[in-house]
Amino acid sequence: MSDLSLSAEFSSISQDLTELPHASDSSLPREDDASSLGSDSELNGMTPYRKIDRYGFIGGSDLDNSLGQPPAELIRHREAKWLEMTAHWEKTMARHYRKVKLLCRKGIPSSVRARCWPLLCGAQAKTKKNHQKYQELQEAPGDPQWIETITRDIHRQFPFHEMFSSPESHGQQGLLQLLKAYTVYRPQEGYCQAQGPLGALLLMHMPPEPAFWCLVQICEHYLPGYYSPKMEALLLDSEVFVALLRRVCPRAFKHLQKHGVGPFLYMTEWFLCLFTRTLPFPTVLRVWDAFLSEGVKVLFRVGLLLVRLALGTSEKRRDCAGLVETLEKLRSIPAHLLQEDTFMAETAQQLSPQCILPTATKAAANISQVTEVHAVPVSAHDLERECQVQLAKLRATRPEFQYTPENRLAGAKAIFDAQQLEDAQMGKEAHGSQTHAFLIPQIKVEPPPSPPKGQREPEKASEVQGRKKLQPLLLDEGDACLSTGLDLFGASLPTTGRDEDEAPQEDVLRTNWSDTIFEDKDFNFLGTFVILAETSGTRERS
Repeated sequence: MSDLSLSAEFSSISQDLTELPHASDSSLPREDDASSLGSDSELNGMTPYRKIDRYGFIGGSDLDNSLGQPPAELIRHREAKWLEMTAHWEKTMARHYRKVKLLCRKGIPSSVRARCWPLLCGAQAKTKKNHQKYQELQEAPGDPQWIETITRDIHRQFPFHEMFSSPESHGQQGLLQLLKAYTVYRPQEGYCQAQGPLGALLLMHMPPEPAFWCLVQICEHYLPGYYSPKMEALLLDSEVFVALLRRVCPRAFKHLQKHGVGPFLYMTEWFLCLFTRTLPFPTVLRVWDAFLSEGVKVLFRVGLLLVRLALGTSEKRRDCAGLVETLEKLRSIPAHLLQEDTFMAETAQQLSPQCILPTATKAAANISQVTEVHAVPVSAHDLERECQVQLAKLRATRPEFQYTPENRLAGAKAIFDAQQLEDAQMGKEAHGSQTHAFLIPQIKVEPPPSPPKGQREPEKASEVQGRKKLQPLLLDEGDACLSTGLDLFGASLPTTGRDEDEAPQEDVLRTNWSDTIFEDKDFNFLGTFVILAETSGTRERS
């Protein structure tokens, strides 16, 4: 793929992203579109025909989706779990991250997302380290060119949500300030159109400052290089996606190759916008819950599953005679397959039977049976290995390719560990030798110095006095450590079944132990034990 063709694809994709909201605007009646520019009192229900769903969308399709919601008792139980974990977040992430990961896959309750998302992505710690930074960025003038571009794009972000339905709404004003602050914070990257829906979705759940730092964490640690001018990270991940698609769904891969459907034609909007323009809104929230917990591998799993749902059977591929039909099939996946209770199901056994096509062949049915994200066979190790392979190929074919995925962190646990390490290093520099709370101390056990040669003779005389008992002779080094080891093995020394005082000298068993390693959970000792065994007045040393 040449640079000219790559730039042409990006320009066509940007045009598609620009035209998409206008197409959705035209679907509304003219009088409803005009009333969307009114005051907030109109949006709050003064007009009888306006209905707002539980997510804030005006007349949204989610009004009738309450059947798939878990019971209220289960939601309250999950809320209590999250409140307990967030109250002791450092302990939870250090010891019980698997529990956090499982609960994120089940879905974070809407009432606590504003508290959990900044903790998962590390935005809360970032806010504490940069106190008043967001206010300074807001007061900064900013680049007039970026501000003009952002102002033109603001009305395209969720135009049917009550927060962004009018230019005077607090949602559009807050999004303008958030995106402008990012251009001041990262002037070398500036503004990318795909950052608009990300910032808008974050503002739906939290105030502007934590939303800004969540956006910073996503752009810097989850998807570094995605929103830069060259988009080299997206180019690399597109090659990784194709390689994984070849392994996971080979027939769909061959179909896309046959009709010349490159990954930039469909996965760009998926990955850049984090599926905010692709999936139903409840499913988008569930994808974000897992993404902030497990990292970019969730995006690959979701993308691969969408291709599988669209082109996983021979009948679906037969309906796609060319490039246009294939792209339309990828954009028109049946809605019932994308609902959160099916798409983000915990196990494959929980899937509804109507998701599997009964007329498919046996091979195609095996492919279509996987209809939930977490069952897609792509692990973080697979992703990292394939990333290194494709990175080497890109550098061989494109000498100007400079991107390295070293800054990308694999989810909440990696971000937490990196922040703790950074805090430990900063604490060490600030307080000298003072130990940080999360810094694991290094324990070094040194043996005592060897006694002078003149003091060894009395030791030999004392050994003669205790011939009837098994006595360990400690070597010159490590006396204190080896004495502890002997206590551990004292109960396992072989005996003849009689008291030691009554046993004759010839019945005492000779024991030769050497180079014995004593392992404790905190220390490792390597020592050599010397055991004396007496038989017929002789002494052996082993």
